[in-house]
Amino acid sequence: MRDAMNKLGSDSNKINPLVPVDLVIDHSVQVDVARSENAVQANMDLEFQRNNERFAFLKWGSTAFHNMLVVPPGSGIVHQVNLEYLGRVVFNTNGILYPDSVVGTDSHTTMVDGLGVAGWGVGGIEAEAAMLGQPMSMVLPGVVGFKLSGKLRNGVTATDLVLTVTQMLRKHGVVGKFVEFYGEGMSKLSLADRATIANMSPEYGATMGFFPVDHVTLQYLKLTGRSDETVAMIEGYLRANKMFVDYNEPQQERVYTSYLQLDLADVEPCVSGPKRPHDRVLLKDMKADWHSCLNNKVGFKGFAVPKEEQNKLVKFSFHGQPAELKHGSVVIAAITSCTNTSNPTVMLGAGLVAKKACELGLEVKPWIKTSLAPGSGVVTKYLLQSGLQKYLNQQGFQIVGYGCTTCIGNSGDLDESVASAISGNDIIAAAVLSGNRNFEGRVHPLTRANYLASPPLVVAYALAGTVDIDFEKEPIGTGEDGKNVYFKDIWPSNEEIAEAVQSSVLPDMFKRTYEAISKGNPMWNQLPVPAGSLYSWDPKSTYIHEPPYFKDMTMNPPGPHGVKDAYCLLSFGDSITTDHISPAGSIHKDSPAAKYLRERGVGPKDFNSYGSRRGNDEVMARGTFANIRIVNKLLNGEVGPKTIHIPTGEKLYVFDAAMRYKAAGQDTIVLAGAEYGSGSSRDWAAKGPMLLGVKAVIAKSIERIHRSNLVGMGIIPLCFKPGEDADTLGLTGHERYTIDLPSKVCEIKPGQDFTVRTNSGKSFTCTVRFDTEVELAYFDHGGILPYVIRSLINDNK
Repeated sequence: MRDAMNKLGSDSNKINPLVPVDLVIDHSVQVDVARSENAVQANMDLEFQRNNERFAFLKWGSTAFHNMLVVPPGSGIVHQVNLEYLGRVVFNTNGILYPDSVVGTDSHTTMVDGLGVAGWGVGGIEAEAAMLGQPMSMVLPGVVGFKLSGKLRNGVTATDLVLTVTQMLRKHGVVGKFVEFYGEGMSKLSLADRATIANMSPEYGATMGFFPVDHVTLQYLKLTGRSDETVAMIEGYLRANKMFVDYNEPQQERVYTSYLQLDLADVEPCVSGPKRPHDRVLLKDMKADWHSCLNNKVGFKGFAVPKEEQNKLVKFSFHGQPAELKHGSVVIAAITSCTNTSNPTVMLGAGLVAKKACELGLEVKPWIKTSLAPGSGVVTKYLLQSGLQKYLNQQGFQIVGYGCTTCIGNSGDLDESVASAISGNDIIAAAVLSGNRNFEGRVHPLTRANYLASPPLVVAYALAGTVDIDFEKEPIGTGEDGKNVYFKDIWPSNEEIAEAVQSSVLPDMFKRTYEAISKGNPMWNQLPVPAGSLYSWDPKSTYIHEPPYFKDMTMNPPGPHGVKDAYCLLSFGDSITTDHISPAGSIHKDSPAAKYLRERGVGPKDFNSYGSRRGNDEVMARGTFANIRIVNKLLNGEVGPKTIHIPTGEKLYVFDAAMRYKAAGQDTIVLAGAEYGSGSSRDWAAKGPMLLGVKAVIAKSIERIHRSNLVGMGIIPLCFKPGEDADTLGLTGHERYTIDLPSKVCEIKPGQDFTVRTNSGKSFTCTVRFDTEVELAYFDHGGILPYVIRSLINDNK
C-alpha cells in the first residue's frame, strides 16, 4: 500500500495504523521435535530457520510503522496474550474512559468476549482497513440470549460444556448474530471457562459469544496482574454506565431476538468429530458411534470401510520394537494452545490424569506423537509449581513450543514407520486434540479421523491408544500389578482439580511472564532489519513477494463489474471451509506450488508450509483449493485438488485450469452449498480466488468473515433463494453463467435480487450479499484496499 501511494504521487507515510495495533507472531511453530526435553528450543530453532525472511519482514514493520507492538515468536498465542495482558476492558486515554473493543485477524479473537471486551475476528483485508481508520460496517445483528443455570457435575469439564454449547448454537442458527450469556449459572463459571466458550464462536458461527463483566471478571483481572487501581477504575466506570452485572442485585430479564437455555448439570462428557467441531459425541456413545462411522458412506460421519476390513490389524516395527495399528488407532495426541490452555482447570486436570496413570504403571505407546503447546508461558509455571509437568513428561507430553501447532496443521511429520503403516494399509488413523477445529485434511494428511476433546481426555485417549473404546466398560490398560485399569481409576475429581488450581496458579506468574513479553528472545533480537519506510523487495525471494493487487491502479474507480459467460471453476456441496479454499498445512510434492518452488531451486525438505510462505502470492495462488480432501462435484466423487477444464474436458490442477481460463480472457465462478467459507478467518481464502480470476461465488449461505473477505477482494457474493441450490435447479456446473449488474454502483442496493442466466436456458434469482452501502463503495473501487488508498489521497487534496 505504501508503494502504491508512492506510485500515485502521494505521501507513503500516510499508510500507518491510526489505532493501537498488537501483532502476536504465533502460527509458525511446528511440532518437528516431540517427546524431548529440548523440544521447545529445537522447534524454535527450526521455526527461525524456516521463517527467517518473514520474521525479518515483520520486524522491519515494527520499526517502519508507529503505534504498533510486535510480540515475538515463542511468547504464546494471541488470544491468551490478549486475555492475560493486552485486553484493557476499559480504555483510559488521557483521562477519557470508554469500553475496550478489539478487531482481530484470527477468527478466535472472540475469546476476549469472555473478559467482557467486545471483539471479533475479521480477515486481514478488513483489519488493514480498520487500522487505517475505516469504519466496520455490518447489518445490525440479532442478539441471542443464552441463559445458564445450575453447575457442572463432577468429572465434567469446560470443554464438554463448550462442545455442547457449540452444537446447540449451530443447530439454532447464529451466523452473523451476537450471543450473550446470562443467568445465575454464570456465577459458577470461571473466567477461563467463559473464555473457552467465547473462543469457539466461529465454530458455532456467531460474530461473538459475550460474557458481561461481573465479580468473576474483576477477580481474574487481579489474578493476571492488573493493578488494583486499574480494576477499581474498570468497576467504577462500568457500574456508573449500568454495564456491570451484580448477582446480589435483582436481575432484570433482558429482551433478546431469540432465546436458548442450558442447565449446566445436564452437560455430559463428550468429544466432537470425526470431521467437524459441531458433531458432538457423548463419551459413553463413542465406541458405537465409531463403528457406525466405519459403516456409513463417506461423509461428515462416515468412512465406508467394508465389514471384512474393519478389524484389520497392521503390525510393524517402530525403532526396533513391535508396534501395531488398526482403524481408530490414535497416532497424534495433542494438547494445543487455542481453546483450552488458557484454562488451568483442564490443564491441571490433564496433569492429574498423567500422574494417576504413572502411579498405576500405565504409559502411552511410544509411536503415538504426543505434544503439549501452551498458549502462554504462565501454563509452564503453574504445571511446574504443581509438580504435574514431570508426569506429563513421563507420558510423552513434553512442552514443544508456545503457539498454534497441531490445530492449524503444524503437527509435523509422523515417524516414517507409522506413516508407511497408515498409507500402505489404508488405515483410518485418529488424532485427538484439545483444539477447536478438526476439518478434513487440517490436522495431518494421514489422520482421517480427528476428535476435539478436553486436555485430560486427550491424555486418556493417548493412554488407551484408540478411539474404539467404551471408557465405561473396557479397561484403558493393564497396571504394574497385572490388574485392569479403568477410566474411573485415572480421572480426577473436581475437588482435586480445584485444590491444584488454588495452590498453583498465582498472580506473580502472570507478572513475571509479561514483564519480559516484548523483550523477545536472542534469535529475534539478532534478526537484521532493513532500514527505510518503503520495503525493498527481493525479486528472488520465495517467501516475500510484492503482490499484484495495486499493479495497474489509477485514481479512477473501475466501477462495478458483472459476470459474462463465466465457466464454473469448481462446484461444491455443504460445509466447504476456509481450510479447503485457502492454502494450509504442508506443500504436497506434486502440487503446482511445489513445481514453482522446485523451478526456483528449493528442494522438498525446504518447501515448508503454506502458512510460512503466506507472504508470497505466487505460492499461495497455486495453493488455493489445493486441499487433498476437497470434494469437487465436477470430478464425480473423486477427492482432491483438481477440476475439469470445461471447454476441453481435461482434468487439471485447479491453478492450471484457472490460468488457462484467464489466458483466454474467460470469467470464472464458484458454485457451493450451505456454510461456504466456515472456519478460520483466512483472507487468503478470498485473495487466492481473486488471483485465480474468480469473479463471483454463488452459494446457499456464506459464513460472515468469508463473505466480507470476498467483498474486500472485489468478488461478488451471491446466495440462492431459500429452498434452492445447484441441485434443485438442475445445474451441472458445465453451463456458462451471466450476471448483469448496473454499470453505476448507485443503481445497486444492499441485499438486492439479480437474475443469473445460463447458456442452457436456465435462469434463477439470487440475492447479492453486499450487505451495506460501505461494501458497495468497496465494490465500486475494485476492493477495500484500493478504496482506502484513493480515500487517503483525496483527503489530502
